Amino acid sequence: MTEKPHRRMPREGFQRRGGPPHRFPPGAAVLAAVIQIWSAREAARHGLVFRPMDNLSYALLLAGPFVLLWRRKAPEVVFVLAAAASIGFVTFAEPKWSYAVAPAMALFNLTRRGRRWFPVIGAAVAYLAYLLVTVVFASRLGLDPRTRPDLGDSIVLAIWLFVLMLLGGAAKIRSEQMAEVMKVRAEKARAREEQEKRQASEERLRIARELHDVLGHHLSLINVQAGVGLHLMDNQPEQAREALSAIKTASSEALREVRAVLGVLRTEDEAAPRQPALGISRLGDLTADAGLPVTTTVSGEGRELPAEVDRAAYRIVQEALTNVRKHAGPEASATIAVDYLPTALHLAIRNEGGLAPEGLEPSEGTGIAGMRERAQTLGGSLEAGPVDGGYLVSVLLPTEDKQ
Repeated sequence: MTEKPHRRMPREGFQRRGGPPHRFPPGAAVLAAVIQIWSAREAARHGLVFRPMDNLSYALLLAGPFVLLWRRKAPEVVFVLAAAASIGFVTFAEPKWSYAVAPAMALFNLTRRGRRWFPVIGAAVAYLAYLLVTVVFASRLGLDPRTRPDLGDSIVLAIWLFVLMLLGGAAKIRSEQMAEVMKVRAEKARAREEQEKRQASEERLRIARELHDVLGHHLSLINVQAGVGLHLMDNQPEQAREALSAIKTASSEALREVRAVLGVLRTEDEAAPRQPALGISRLGDLTADAGLPVTTTVSGEGRELPAEVDRAAYRIVQEALTNVRKHAGPEASATIAVDYLPTALHLAIRNEGGLAPEGLEPSEGTGIAGMRERAQTLGGSLEAGPVDGGYLVSVLLPTEDKQ
């Protein structure tokens, strides 16, 4: 006979095959068995068990604790079997609560698991069955008169069954409350994780946008100056030297800005960058390295801007100048107008040296789209298009007046 390949037992495998659930600790069953056996042996020593402690007696005492091992899978059946075994034992013993530890545990478990009306019905049926066997039909069954409970015992038993159901119901409510608390905590943890992921995604998008602006601006300038240097290297070496110097300056500035953009990725013990934050205050440095003539005018009462507005304004001007170098003619020049309005900042970047490539609309190209997205993120707007033989980018960025 060929041996079947070994398969790993599922977590709830014993339950599915009809055996006791292996995750349930047997402590309750062992405790019930110890109490019932010990109390029965003590009662037998004092003559309170009216037949020998033989295999049948031990079987009835152990049946209830044994079936407790299945109380999670089939709590109703467990309660019925445990109650029947205890009733069977008290037909030849003086009434004592310690013979019913297993059915008491089963009833508590049944109520705690929220089996609707079955705990009440089951407890009532078990109680009536006990009275019918030991009181009503005791003579017909030939039971010893000492097995009959008196009125006090019957009342105490009824109260004890009621208390067990109350305790089980309270445990059920407590379990549901704890489950709800854990659910709320899990939802909060999930919401916090989603928020952290969203913030990380937004930060990555911001870094990508910043890197696009930095690299697009400076690499474009380096490309133009490199072309000029190659063209003038043989005939006008001094001007070629100036082009190489501009490339060096642009590359150094690009490296500094890339470090600033990636500063969020620094470790805690790493020093912060020393250069000033990017903003309108550094517009002079930007235009000086633009690689084309730029005229800047400022109107309105200058003031400190919110950091995100200040940085966005700088990046938009940078991208607009990059577009001028890419798309305008060789004699291109640009004008920048900065207007401090009471509740906003207005920027106008105009190409005075030539038209944009034919067919280029304001909504086309990643440069204009990126500038518009940056402005709209701050609640502003951006318009771009041909005007009077050139090209105009007009930006309005809302800002608070901090004066």
